[in-house]
Amino acid sequence: MKIKMDDIARIANVSRSAVSLALNGKDGISEETRTRIFKVIDEYDYKPLRKSQKSHVHELATVNLLVVKSSGLVGNNYRSLPFFDSLISSLSERISSTGGSLQINTIDVNNLQRELTELPSNTGASGTIVLATDLTKKQVQLIMKRLSNIVFIDTYFHDINADFVTMDNYQGAYEAGLFMVNKGYRKIGYVASNKLVSNFRMRRRGFKDALALHNIKINNNNFYTVSPTELSPKGLDIHQIIDHDAPDAIFCEDDYIATRMIKICLNMGIQVPKDLGIMGFDDIYEGTLLTPELSTVHVPVQQITNQAIQQLQGQVFSSQWAHQKSLISTSVIERKSI
Repeated sequence: MKIKMDDIARIANVSRSAVSLALNGKDGISEETRTRIFKVIDEYDYKPLRKSQKSHVHELATVNLLVVKSSGLVGNNYRSLPFFDSLISSLSERISSTGGSLQINTIDVNNLQRELTELPSNTGASGTIVLATDLTKKQVQLIMKRLSNIVFIDTYFHDINADFVTMDNYQGAYEAGLFMVNKGYRKIGYVASNKLVSNFRMRRRGFKDALALHNIKINNNNFYTVSPTELSPKGLDIHQIIDHDAPDAIFCEDDYIATRMIKICLNMGIQVPKDLGIMGFDDIYEGTLLTPELSTVHVPVQQITNQAIQQLQGQVFSSQWAHQKSLISTSVIERKSI
């Protein structure tokens, strides 16, 4: 059986980033964890991907991942969140497979200007990928003034001439809306993030546009807001949904919210999807561990990271590189929660 990093993480009961750290001989995990990972690697004869000797593609020697922490999605615990863990692990695997190294720098958005000046400048075959989920237009422009050879991932701005790579949030939510309507739902609720970033704004617009094609509107009583990054049911008031003009199904702006919804429904004896259909967005691994498994929108993280590296290579190695904005399409994953 051909085994992948995701399989090693699952069998060893660790995160994907822990596997990446072990494979690259880096700090950040205990010796016990490292031993457990290599036991699985040896047992399944895992072979990391390596660059073909015949490849003539210029590879980056060093890639700097700049994580700007904020009070939004990318907080102090961002590495514990499945989507970000998968994204960072995928970057590390892709870069190390060609002999390069990924250096992670974390700065605080509240001290952005000062901490940017303390970062080392890019030299040689190197560049920076910025995890830009929470960044505003002004903050993106500030980073561009300080650093060269940059690709921003997980957001984009139409009116900034820069390299962006992100999922197509509008298209994903649009298809989710059509999927729910085609399943026969007409009274549909929406659980939104209480932290309004560009990703969520696009999801909101796409979902509403899909419903509008069938003359369906989300009732104000069926529009709810909640924290987008908690996995435990705490803080989610199911009574607000069930006891007051309850919808037949709910679209959640991300899988963290949807996971909490299913957990609390199980605790309250609410049957999913019989009493309430639930759908999420992001396709995190935890959604497959629920009963019922979560219907969601799949985000091709590997393709996002590969595209980001390709655009960074273009900036570093091509004097004629034109900035590129890349939207990676998503797809609906039908499981049992709707």
